[in-house]
Parts: sequence; structure tokens; C-alpha cells
Amino acid sequence: MKDRWRARRSGLAIMLAVAAIAGLAWITASAAVTPVLVIRLPDGTRLARISLGADGEFALRYRNSLYGSLAEERFVAGPGRQMDLVQLAADELAVLEEYYAIDEPARPAPGGDPRSWTADPRQPVSLETLVVAATDLGERTLLVEGRSAVELWRLVEDGAASVILELEAP
Repeated sequence: MKDRWRARRSGLAIMLAVAAIAGLAWITASAAVTPVLVIRLPDGTRLARISLGADGEFALRYRNSLYGSLAEERFVAGPGRQMDLVQLAADELAVLEEYYAIDEPARPAPGGDPRSWTADPRQPVSLETLVVAATDLGERTLLVEGRSAVELWRLVEDGAASVILELEAP
């Protein structure tokens, strides 16, 4: 009778050990695929390192100098270190039609979207390095869901005019 209980306890211990190892492997694999965006100065100085989350999405919001309204360029981390432009959004329809010269008509943004209009980019854009003007005129801001907005123009000295965004190598 004792052998039967000992076998059940051993089996249970093995199952728990296998479950723990599988859980640890899943957590490790999940952490390994989370894209990380690095913000640098042109001289290579790292200003920030931001985890994008599993979806790899982020946006650059700016104030359009002609219309004075907000617009966003929305990206997703692609394969390797690619950043793919997947959507444009703006408060003013004219920003999408005139500034971006979109081919397809813009659409009213879905409920919950902070911008009024969205559109597909005119052509596919995939970059490994994104140079962003970081001046107070455009107020360019990095947006990542679940994180505080990063006001890029506040990260640089007055003389610096740009920052560089890159995905960290996996």
C-alpha cells in the first residue's frame, strides 16, 4: 500500500516540476520577443530604452506646422530590427490628404482613437533607423500604449535638432 502512495507522490512531484519548467520556458520566451525601442542622439548617446510590449506598436505624434493640429505616424516592429509604418492619423483631414498625399480616401477614426481621421500610408515604409526632428515646434512625442508619453524635444539640448529611434537587436 505504501508503494502505491509513494508512486502517486512521485508522479505528482514530476508533474509539478514539468509544469514549473514549462511555465518558466513560456515566460522566458515571452520576454525574449518583446521589442525594445532605443532613443539615441546622433553621436550615439542613449537617451532612453522603451519596451514596446508584445504587439510591437508605437506612434510618433507631432503638431503639424501648417495646420497647428495633431497628427500621428503609427508603426509596428517588424522582422529583425525593422520599423514598419502601418497607419497615419490626424485631427485634420487635410493633413492626410495634402501633407501625406494619400492615395486612398481617409476614414473617420474608430471610437476611442484620439485622432479624428486615419489613412493607410501611400507606399510601404520599413526602416531600421528613424531620424526624428526633436524640436519644440513640432512637439514630437513617442507614444507606447501602457507607458507615459515621451516628449522627444525635451530629451535634447537646444542645439540638438534630432534623435534616432532604433529597435534593439534581439
